[in-house]
Amino acid sequence: MPKMVKAQSYPRIEDESDAFDGFLDEPKLQPHTYKIPESILQNIILNAIISANLKSSRAILNISDNTAEEKLNAIYLKEGKALFQYFVRYCGDPASTAHACLGRHYSTVAHEQFRNRTLQKERMNSGWRYQYIAKNCAIASKRFTSVSDVGAAEADFNATIRLLDGTNPELSIYVSIKNRSNTLGGQDWPKAIRALEDVAKNDKNRTGPYICVFGITMESGLRLIRSEQKTGRPYSVNTEVWQSDFFWPFFTNYSYPAMIRIVLDTLIAFQQPDETDTDIPTGLIDSFGNMCRMYGLLVLLCHRLD
Repeated sequence: MPKMVKAQSYPRIEDESDAFDGFLDEPKLQPHTYKIPESILQNIILNAIISANLKSSRAILNISDNTAEEKLNAIYLKEGKALFQYFVRYCGDPASTAHACLGRHYSTVAHEQFRNRTLQKERMNSGWRYQYIAKNCAIASKRFTSVSDVGAAEADFNATIRLLDGTNPELSIYVSIKNRSNTLGGQDWPKAIRALEDVAKNDKNRTGPYICVFGITMESGLRLIRSEQKTGRPYSVNTEVWQSDFFWPFFTNYSYPAMIRIVLDTLIAFQQPDETDTDIPTGLIDSFGNMCRMYGLLVLLCHRLD
């Protein structure tokens, strides 16, 4: 049985009849007194899109029109091998995958895997986008005493907020952002919660109590605390999962539907809709096929490389 973590001394709801008994008591924090103008919010979103695109390319290939043919061939060879490794790493169980691929040409499988890998990169890009949006909205909202930059550790960013009851000067909030709650598997939650709380406990710059938050950016709901399935015991009484209907108003003073609408408006105004890249270069497909032949998979997929 893991050792129970000591409860932090921030204001909590104390009402056993309340579904959120023991959760952070938000009315006892500095309230929102300012509404970010939509024009500024749109700029925040646009900058977040740009920053996320710099961090994660939307496409597997990033080739300019003037790339030399020799370099193109090297890129296709490398990316074909990478696509094969992706296929091996993320396939279902070997037997069912082999059965699904039986008699199919390797080029068909290559197209499917290319699309799957692109979608995976899209999800990564989306996650980084909402990290930047949440952090920069928290700064622009004027609600928080301080907001850190987006980091690379378990805490994507942290913020401090003034407490109104005078028991402590401020509360530190350590935030890890996920697109949806199923981004983490059930067995991964305890480790993720422990890692995030370790960041909070070991922060030498923190002066008051802390709360750890997993912000779910695209899943309606309010709040919950993750607990052991057998005992119902919380993994940590200091860690809450804030779903979209609580997360976005807390940091931005905008509702979840309003935020998504403005993100959509920004994408429409400044970007063309994403298009599926189905025109995969032949050299990449040939490289994928050669990897299949090297590992004896052409018996399943195809008996020739043309």
